[in-house]
Amino acid sequence: MLLTKSTTFILGPIASVLGYIMNAIFSFLSLMTIQNIGLTIILFTFIIYMLMMPLTIKQQKFSKLSAKMNPELQAIQKKYKDKKDQASMMKMNEETQAVYGKYGVSPMGSCLQLLIQMPILFALYKVIWNVPAYVTQVKDAFIPLVDKLAGNSAAQTFLNDYAAQAQVNFEKMGFTADSIVDVLYKFKPENWTALSSQFPDLSSVIGSVQGQVDHMNYFLGLNIADSPFSIIQSGMASGAILLVIGALLVPVLAGVTQWLNTKLIPQADTGNQNTGTMGNTMKTMNTVMPIMSAVFCFTLPVGMGLYWIAGAVIRSVQQVIVNKHMDKVDVDELVKKNLDKVNKKRAKQGLPPQKITNQAKTNVKNIQNPQNSQKKQITAEERAKTIEKSTEYYKSGSAKPGSIASKARMVEQFNEKNKKK
Repeated sequence: MLLTKSTTFILGPIASVLGYIMNAIFSFLSLMTIQNIGLTIILFTFIIYMLMMPLTIKQQKFSKLSAKMNPELQAIQKKYKDKKDQASMMKMNEETQAVYGKYGVSPMGSCLQLLIQMPILFALYKVIWNVPAYVTQVKDAFIPLVDKLAGNSAAQTFLNDYAAQAQVNFEKMGFTADSIVDVLYKFKPENWTALSSQFPDLSSVIGSVQGQVDHMNYFLGLNIADSPFSIIQSGMASGAILLVIGALLVPVLAGVTQWLNTKLIPQADTGNQNTGTMGNTMKTMNTVMPIMSAVFCFTLPVGMGLYWIAGAVIRSVQQVIVNKHMDKVDVDELVKKNLDKVNKKRAKQGLPPQKITNQAKTNVKNIQNPQNSQKKQITAEERAKTIEKSTEYYKSGSAKPGSIASKARMVEQFNEKNKKK
């Protein structure tokens, strides 16, 4: 385990896995004499999103079903709009969950992909920030120079001035090969020039290492380890207008591609729900996320912006394909399959089938026809019959051995036996 690898809880192991994938991609490209970290990140992004394709399809199924069940959810919200007592709130929640159960989806279904992407994004930041710790060939490129600098007190004093910008603490990590590589990886062109001036006898080695690292680290003229903000500052100071434009394009493209991606995602027909909590939240996220992407990309390494742009482009292509596929999907058939899954799950628990489904149908029917709701209220006699029917189910031998129903029957038999005594 290299010292430069992240050891953060959860993110550390994820970063290691991502590092293995990136190292494999970089090694594959090297076989074709292409050694470029920027291209590695693009291919890495493609692979990650291909692996997440089933999740994307699942999310779109949720969106498709949302368009069908939202009117029912809105009806429930309207029914309990002016009822704030605890009993009404519990009943509203019960009826809402029943509708979700009817369609076989989770209220968090649309958030799952985002929850999976976030730790990957944070872990990827750690990989890109310390690429040499995860990509072997990049680290090896520094070794000829590191061997010359290690153990040199003058080199430690010189590099210590640049350690802070690389987030390296020589006192904590020690002046080791790993910590030296961390500092050198964050070097800008002027830093390499200063190093060569400080150690003229190593100028040939320094020039060779710098050339090899730049070859791997630069993508379309930008150092992927540097931030667009820092590149813009350097470009403006040196009058390199093209460099400034290139750096500006990274956050701009990140925001624009993210915005286009949100436009391609099919939006459920929420009707009056646009004024509700869910509608406002989705609208805010679709507006804020592209802006946040652009802002973050100004200060994060260019490699992160490259990942963001590549990810948005790949997601957009996926979205077009998935949209065409979902247009051919029969929603009613989807609902039927989801109900079958719910019933199988309930059967394993020893519960009667379609309990959630029937409740959802009854509630929604009453809600959608308020003028008939008073006529169709369950009477005390009907409720008693329902309870009796449910009791007969548990008393019958149809309950699966070991299930909740069978255990409940055992307890009931035990109580009846003791009562007779």
